Amino acid sequence: MPHRVAVVGGGIAGLAAAYRLRRELGPDAEIVLVEQCERLGGKLRTVELAGCRYDVGAEAFLDRRPEVRQLAEELGLPAELVYPGAASATVRAGGRTRRLPGRTVMGVPASAQAVQDVLSPAGLAAVRAEADLPPVQLGGADVSVGELLRGRIGDEVVDRLVEPLLGGVYAGNADLLGLRATIPALAAALDAGAESITSAAASALPSSQAADAPKPPVFGAFRHGYRELIDRLLIAADAQVRLGLPVRQLARADAGWRLEIGAAPSPEFLDVDAVVLAVPAAAARRLLDNAVPAAAAKLGAVEVSSSIVVGLALPPSTQLPDASGVLIARGEQHADGTPFTAKAFTFSSRKWPHLRGANGELLVRGSVGRFGETADLRLNDAEVLRRVQADFAELTGIVAVPVDSVVVRWGGGLPQYGVGHLDLVADVERVIAEVPGLALAGAALHGVGVPACIATGRAAATDITRDLLQVGRREVGR
Repeated sequence: MPHRVAVVGGGIAGLAAAYRLRRELGPDAEIVLVEQCERLGGKLRTVELAGCRYDVGAEAFLDRRPEVRQLAEELGLPAELVYPGAASATVRAGGRTRRLPGRTVMGVPASAQAVQDVLSPAGLAAVRAEADLPPVQLGGADVSVGELLRGRIGDEVVDRLVEPLLGGVYAGNADLLGLRATIPALAAALDAGAESITSAAASALPSSQAADAPKPPVFGAFRHGYRELIDRLLIAADAQVRLGLPVRQLARADAGWRLEIGAAPSPEFLDVDAVVLAVPAAAARRLLDNAVPAAAAKLGAVEVSSSIVVGLALPPSTQLPDASGVLIARGEQHADGTPFTAKAFTFSSRKWPHLRGANGELLVRGSVGRFGETADLRLNDAEVLRRVQADFAELTGIVAVPVDSVVVRWGGGLPQYGVGHLDLVADVERVIAEVPGLALAGAALHGVGVPACIATGRAAATDITRDLLQVGRREVGR
């Protein structure tokens, strides 16, 4: 009998899992992809802005990881990959906008000199003073990023550099995020014997290159948005797609699983041999509550952060700053004392030279939302748009009226990797591995970026294939 597998969740992890299942199980397998929303892609979303296909979820992928490029090759999309221009990023901190310094690891400096343009004299003194502190002793334990760094190199490094950068990835709070999950290179350097934060950052940085040596790109994107990848994955997976149907319950049934899906008054039931759960931690916890309670309890500890993305299309005559964008430190204010609503801007048409509206419009992306700060998220779209435009004008001096705009909300979009997150995930995966025909994927596990999510989907599919083939071998041997 052909295998029947359900993939719950139509984000990039779920789609990658469905695609890999098709490749490993062959054309006869029945793969059912169930998604509670009316569209696929999860936190990847491409919209039309001034006639240009524009990503308003994740905008790029880390090119140093191979998963996206490998997938693009398999799907026939390598020619669609694009890379940023030469413009560099800036940061607004201490009331000034400065170039984001080099020689740092997620904002953690390799020396005081590396961050002298961003810190105050007192902040620089705190970095220099670390040389007189006792050696760092983690002893294999995890610790909050803020707790460790504030005590070693001062508050300013955290507030002006580390948190704006981590906020761009997790929309999180540095004092609550765990070091080992969010800045693993720094943790590894400390484990390897580095005695100070600055020496750990220095050893974690790549070896110096010759000045004329080409630098490989850090990030990549798709020329016409992630929709290209989503569409091609869907075709290759050849799955039966069920949109707009929440999965209400997951239970063991004979040798497989039974899913209750749809509206509560009139649910339908789906019986399958195996299940991949590629959903946020809260949804996975609810579905596993009865089936695998030990895993559910752990997943319940993963908190999430919400955010808003604002896309602006400005007249073609607009002169954007010579930068890829600007990060905004927590607590920064306008000249009149008004706090900034945005936490960052990407000058998209500078960062990605191919991105222009149909009539040459320049595209800009604003991001709103930090963990624990919900007031701005409760504003209506018109007020969010007004405030973000005012922030942009304050930072750049540009007051041009947008010719088009879009506001997209991501409720609970980003899991928070708190202290001990790696141990939590290891415990969950150990429990799940003992349950045949069940696997997890998604951003709550091993990274919130697109390559990491693809990797979890691929790994989940491989685990399911192994389980199903083992069952088949046992049945043949009877």
